[in-house]
Amino acid sequence: MNHDQLSDALSLLSGGFRSLKGIGDVEASSSDEILFDEWDWEVGVGLYGDFRDAERRNDRAALERIARWYDRQIERGLPRRQVNSTAPMLALTLLSEHFDRPDWNAIIQDWADWIYREMPKTEEGGYQHLVKERNNDGELWDDTLFMAALFMAAAGRVCNKPEWQQDAQYQYLCHIRFLGDVSSGLFYHGWTFLGRHNFADALWGRGNCWLTISIPELYRIIKPEDVTARYLKNVFKTQVQALKQVQRDDGMFHTLLIDETSPIEASATAGIGYGLLAGCREGLIEMDEYRPMIDRCLSAIISRINENGILEEVSDGTAMGHSLEFYKQIGNVPTPYGQALASLFLSEYRAMNL
Repeated sequence: MNHDQLSDALSLLSGGFRSLKGIGDVEASSSDEILFDEWDWEVGVGLYGDFRDAERRNDRAALERIARWYDRQIERGLPRRQVNSTAPMLALTLLSEHFDRPDWNAIIQDWADWIYREMPKTEEGGYQHLVKERNNDGELWDDTLFMAALFMAAAGRVCNKPEWQQDAQYQYLCHIRFLGDVSSGLFYHGWTFLGRHNFADALWGRGNCWLTISIPELYRIIKPEDVTARYLKNVFKTQVQALKQVQRDDGMFHTLLIDETSPIEASATAGIGYGLLAGCREGLIEMDEYRPMIDRCLSAIISRINENGILEEVSDGTAMGHSLEFYKQIGNVPTPYGQALASLFLSEYRAMNL
């Protein structure tokens, strides 16, 4: 696929993103403005992709457009701090390196200090997966590394707080210890210290993609300490080797990665595709080995962007399942995070000139 085709697909995805419920409600001075209007994790994923794309192209106008979105949100008042509402803080922190904004820096420092000192922690000091709907006492989830730990790494670098960077790295070690399935090389959706189990033992596709993305992105944001870097590189290689074994011939992955009777799932496929590219970019894996797998992901995603720009076959928001059947019953719906993960993947593929 050439550069122009990828750009067309990205433009189509952007139009689909704007058409989703709850995204186009902000009055903007220009049709070029960022219109999605909720400070939450799926928008955080999209903003991170937009920021990286603008930064790569040295597009000052695009960076200023993202800055205006943050200023509107800050003016209206930020939501309660929790894991998912932390996700947009990642792009804001990285954006702050391009603007002289003491007001942003104060918000970043205050939010990171809250996570470090006050946010509920599990046994062994993991970030409890606190969300707006529930406290999830004593629970670790895959999602947390992208939603909160990457922000702490970035905030530690930007604010010159080595202890925050170390805490971010510790979260990887803690989450991998309790979520990793040593038998398959994949990751369970969650762990509870209250019952000391992995709930349904679900090797959930989208949950695994958060690890595939988050490990190389940590290397992009900070240089992990030597032993941690060695460990994470090997964990990543083990996971992507396992993912290679369960990718379908059409490029897709199942909602439950090792269960072919579970639905296929596009957001996991897009996230895994991006994570593979990021792993190649950061030197964790070799492009020659993983290019066929990446290209199958690309074909699968492109073929599922409909004429309205909506990525199809994306499973709905997924709470922690207590049975494997629960995951099989999750319906497919148009979602902001599906659009965001597909955009992240296609933008990275275009940037790497494959």
